[in-house]
Amino acid sequence: MIDTIESAPAAVLGPKTKLSGKVVKITLAGALVDVGQELPGVIHISQIQKDPVNKVEDVLQAGQSVDTWVRRVKKDRIELTMIEPLGMEWGEIQPEMVVKGKVVRLETYGAFVDFGAERPGMVHVSELTRGYVKTPGEVVKEGDEIEAVVLEVNRKKKQIRLSMKALMPEIVEEEKPTREREPRKARSSNSSGGGSGKRGRKQEESFEINETPKEPELTAMQIAWQMATERAKTKDKGVKVKSAKSASSEQEDILSRTLEKRLPTGG
Repeated sequence: MIDTIESAPAAVLGPKTKLSGKVVKITLAGALVDVGQELPGVIHISQIQKDPVNKVEDVLQAGQSVDTWVRRVKKDRIELTMIEPLGMEWGEIQPEMVVKGKVVRLETYGAFVDFGAERPGMVHVSELTRGYVKTPGEVVKEGDEIEAVVLEVNRKKKQIRLSMKALMPEIVEEEKPTREREPRKARSSNSSGGGSGKRGRKQEESFEINETPKEPELTAMQIAWQMATERAKTKDKGVKVKSAKSASSEQEDILSRTLEKRLPTGG
């Protein structure tokens, strides 16, 4: 992080501390700057701006007011830079830390957020908010100030993955009434683990198939009636057999008499 101190002892000045001052002298290697400290401030030519500088006079003039940042404090001088340092170095960025930044670019797959690192962090479309999001523009727009959690830092690829969703409260589903949940408990109690439910159903089915219905017990009157019915059926069968036999014998007698009449008599 960058601190701003107007005037403080050199012993307490730390890296990235912002100091304002005036250019006192121009040299071939850089410039001397009065930053209100006992020790003089020194800006090397390579620290005047990001683009290369051929001559210090092309950028700085004696008496000019400048904003600088502390690089390091030595015994005889304070080394300064006019290039604003990163708000967060790669070594300072750690997973699960919360950062604040500004949305600087939107893509179909996510939003890029500048939070002071060397490169902006990317919030994937699935990490913008809870629920379905088709495009990042449905949640954020360029220039929005947002907070996010660092998910992953890849220093080799210079990539930082962020999540806005991680800072949002989870959606808790309301519990269903007890009456609606009772049938589920009943079903779960009938089966315990793996295939025990299937075995239980097979046992129930085999039990239903093998079980034979019990015959109802008969009263004395019903038993007597059945016996009488059986005897009557037996008599009817005997009468029918006898009548059939008598009919066949009569037919034989008639046939034999007819044949005798037709046979020729001797003489």
